Order: sequence, then structure tokens, then C-alpha cells
Amino acid sequence: MALSVGSKAPVFTLKSKSASGLSDVSLAAGKNTVLLFFPLAFTGVCTQELCDITAGLSSYSDLNAEVIGISVDSPFAQEAWAQKEKIGITLVSDLNKETTKAYDVLFPGLAGIGDTSARAAFVIDKDGVIQYAEQTATPKDLPDFAAVKAKLAELS
Repeated sequence: MALSVGSKAPVFTLKSKSASGLSDVSLAAGKNTVLLFFPLAFTGVCTQELCDITAGLSSYSDLNAEVIGISVDSPFAQEAWAQKEKIGITLVSDLNKETTKAYDVLFPGLAGIGDTSARAAFVIDKDGVIQYAEQTATPKDLPDFAAVKAKLAELS
């Protein structure tokens, strides 16, 4: 079960890949952040979720929030997927699954291919406290993005 509201968000530094190379991405203090854990790049539901988020990215920036997607894919696979699907949010690689485990959203044995991140959404406030936490019942279910935005609106 995902970490609960009111918990201090585990800090992380993970790799992201773009045309300019690999870079470190960390949970930023002083900024509201939406963390979206998703199982795997190049899969139907994950593509739908992150393309929809990209299409509505301005609604998150209007609420003074940064959006970060986290999966257990390599940063190179994430970059290829983002380019193919025109995904415009920051994607970070949790290849060793440490951040997924820290947020308690490990999904064991997805489709018999191995452990991945579960589909989950967290809203973390400027002080690093979890204000919203949701892990979906199955990897096919999407988080309640209306509730995510409502929580961000409360924090603005």
C-alpha cells in the first residue's frame, strides 16, 4: 500500500535522459510536485496516461506544480518512448526499484515478467509532505486526476 497522506516524502535523485544527455532529477524542495509511478514504457495504458498528462500539462503548471513520471525502465527506453509518443513530462528511471520501494508501490510479477512500479499518484507539497496518495487497484486503472488537481488547487 502506498505511503499515506501526512508522511514525509522520501527524497530521491534519479536519472533522466534527453537529447542533451543524462541528468539527475531530484524531488525539489519549495515546489509542489506530482509523482506518477507507472509500470512500463511502450504499453497501452501507460502511453494513454502520460500522453493525456502531456496534453493537459498547462493545468498542472497553472497550479504551480511540477509533474514527474517514474518507472523501472532504463532512462534510454524512457527517452525513446517519450520521443515516439511526444511525452512532455520529465521521466525518471528507477531501474534499481529503490524509489518505488521507498514509496511502497512495488507491483510484484507484472504479467509474469518481473517487478515494476504500480500505477500510483502522489501530490507532495513545498515542504516535502505527501498531501495526496493513490495506488490504483490494478495497473489498468488510472489515478483520479480530478482529485490530484483539486488537492493542488488547495495548496496554491
